[in-house]
Amino acid sequence: MNRLINIVSLFVFVALVLVPPLSYAERIKDIATLQGVQSNSLTGIGLVTGLDGTGDQTTQAPFTAESFRAFINQFGIPLSPGQNFQLKNVAVVSVQAELPAFTKPGQTIDVTVSSLANATSLRGGSLERTLLQGVDGQIYAMAQGNLVVGGLGVGGADGSRITINVPSVGRIPGGANVVQEVPTAFAEGDKIVFNLRNADFTTARRVSSAINEMLGPDSAQALDAVSIQVSAPIDLQARVAFVSELENIQVAPGEAVARVIVNSRTGTIVIGDQVRVSPAAVTHGSLTVTISEFFDISQPNQFGQGDTVVVPDSELQVDQESNRMFMFNPGPTLSEIVSAINAVGAAPGDLAAILEALKQAGALKADLIVI
Repeated sequence: MNRLINIVSLFVFVALVLVPPLSYAERIKDIATLQGVQSNSLTGIGLVTGLDGTGDQTTQAPFTAESFRAFINQFGIPLSPGQNFQLKNVAVVSVQAELPAFTKPGQTIDVTVSSLANATSLRGGSLERTLLQGVDGQIYAMAQGNLVVGGLGVGGADGSRITINVPSVGRIPGGANVVQEVPTAFAEGDKIVFNLRNADFTTARRVSSAINEMLGPDSAQALDAVSIQVSAPIDLQARVAFVSELENIQVAPGEAVARVIVNSRTGTIVIGDQVRVSPAAVTHGSLTVTISEFFDISQPNQFGQGDTVVVPDSELQVDQESNRMFMFNPGPTLSEIVSAINAVGAAPGDLAAILEALKQAGALKADLIVI
């Protein structure tokens, strides 16, 4: 009976060591974008009117008066060249919007309005008609409407002031009407290209292999760590259906590069799953972390199949002045070290210092990035 238990235990151990962990799959549409199909940034300069005395001070921002003059002149209202304006209810603003791909004329998009001069608040204002242009100088949308401002600014006669959030920035949901569609390269040529959001040679190879498995050999090829080129039908309707099928293919992305991210301002530490630590001993103040690594020989049963392999047997312990000790199973990872350090009450700053020391010693097998 004991012999049978030993045989079963051996097979379970070999299975756990030799069988790789199952990876999750994602759709191509979630990890890649179609080349030539992207959103476009639109910008414009306009006027916000109707402010309650919180607009630009024209003595300090003379271009506000010039902008107001140009705005009035386009309606045929003559203004004397030397006339001065004190327009406390008007502000010159920058208008920004993002135009998604395939947006058609007549559809609406959201806009963000920001003060360009010294207006203290845009609350209660209305954006006058503003033309939004792309990087090519062409007009693609026209913005207009009442602002929604989340900030608040209140001032007293003695100069004291209280500001909540940013009252000089507002938004207009659906505030711009699209007047021209941005051309895309979707219908051009006999090929399409998927660009991965995160460059990875393994993921690029797996995407091309998954597409070839569905469409046939040589239908797709990975050009580099980002781009996968696929032969596509010329007919536009067939191409739409073709891309719809491709973007729903399930692909297991390659494992990310081992990284440790430390936010020096908040003390936040993020550890990747692939991070590993070589044998090392770290002493930080009253805290001591020791990692030891040994090797055992695993032999198959005389009636079983398998090879004799060397199995690492690692041991990890953490000591503090109170003589608290923590033991870990073989195969120490950085997450186990972090858990041990947290168990003895070390602060995030102590953990960041330990990680940096491990990196300098060459024991931390990961990129240490401080933001």
